[in-house]
Amino acid sequence: MQAKALPGFREFYPEDMVFRSHIFATWRAVAARYAFEEYDGPPLEPLDLYTDKSGEEIVGQLYNFRDKGDREVALRPEMTPTLARMVGARAQALRKPIRWFSIPQLFRYERQQRGRLREHFQLNMDIVGEAGPLADAELIAAALDILRAFGLGPREVQVRVSDRRVVRALLLGSGVSADQLNLAFAVIDKSEREAQGALADQLARAGVTKRATDAVFEVAGLRGLFAILQALQSLPDGETIGEPLRKVHDALEAMGLAQFVQVDLTIVRGLAYYTGIVFELFDTARSLRAICGGGRYDHLLQQIAGIDLPCVGFGMGDVVLGELLRTRALERAVSRRLEVFLVAVSAEDEQLVLRLGHALRDRGVALEYALRSGSVRRQLELAAARGAPRAVILGPDERASGLAVVRDLRTGTESRVPLTDLEEGRLS
Repeated sequence: MQAKALPGFREFYPEDMVFRSHIFATWRAVAARYAFEEYDGPPLEPLDLYTDKSGEEIVGQLYNFRDKGDREVALRPEMTPTLARMVGARAQALRKPIRWFSIPQLFRYERQQRGRLREHFQLNMDIVGEAGPLADAELIAAALDILRAFGLGPREVQVRVSDRRVVRALLLGSGVSADQLNLAFAVIDKSEREAQGALADQLARAGVTKRATDAVFEVAGLRGLFAILQALQSLPDGETIGEPLRKVHDALEAMGLAQFVQVDLTIVRGLAYYTGIVFELFDTARSLRAICGGGRYDHLLQQIAGIDLPCVGFGMGDVVLGELLRTRALERAVSRRLEVFLVAVSAEDEQLVLRLGHALRDRGVALEYALRSGSVRRQLELAAARGAPRAVILGPDERASGLAVVRDLRTGTESRVPLTDLEEGRLS
């Protein structure tokens, strides 16, 4: 019986690793451009780090167990609680705002579906210690620039931005009571996926009035910054409440990213710890789950680490992103970095191949050669199979003349290059 990987867990063959490494490298490159520093934490954490934040109901979604030290532990399902603990441990010494990113592997025991597995890698970017809306705009811009770095434009992806403070104010101002807010948020979150009648029945069963129910759907239907600011004018503090959303929108416009941005109050994010601006990135065809999601969570550090610092952050998983890049055929640009294949004509030429190969590798050239003697034809077939763009052929004539044959394996053309030039890394 052949062993298989566990359901929801992936195996990365070399060609898959090339693609994964390309994603990671792009994440790191954009994070570096935004002056973020990389950190990491343990993949195994105390169970109460997650239950204290999300409640006991989260245990059903975790890989948790009692370890040999009789501790209740869990594989990390998210990175934010670890971030909160680590920042809290050094909060006084860290210069604010803190700009950190990480690429953890996360684990959740949940039903598999397209774009969701039981493990995935996720880019987390967070700004800690800055409450102003430019921090929110900075992270939204970083998320968009990552997708732009993969070759995606506003016709392929859009970010939908909202503000939970705006939604809350509009709901309370329309007759929704404070104890009905969580349900109203949940209904707005589902308003594009479920029938309005069924959602209205949920509100009615919870005692929400017909007038307030209509207001919930009116709020869910608001689109665009102008319409939302107009709706806020009916509230005493409406202009002040809408100011952060306006500033985030204006900042993204100033960065030249307005074509990517939709202001949409149906984005509320399911996690209750979000306190302000929230956002999600989608492919414009809406054929996939959200590519990225995040927002402001100003109270979580206080809850976990006892440190009162404002925070904003996002997570971008590799599963949905990878599917999007494949559907757009953008993974085709990713290839192995093999630059040259060295071919020994005879056994006597192997010493020259080894000497030249090591000299080139010292200069950073990625190369390969056959590990046992074989015909020139078989070595060239191996070079082509490996995807090498060129082959350097070394035989008795080349040793005698000091000139190697460099063959372009894509066009079949050949040139002769002095061995001394090759040893210096000059391949043509």
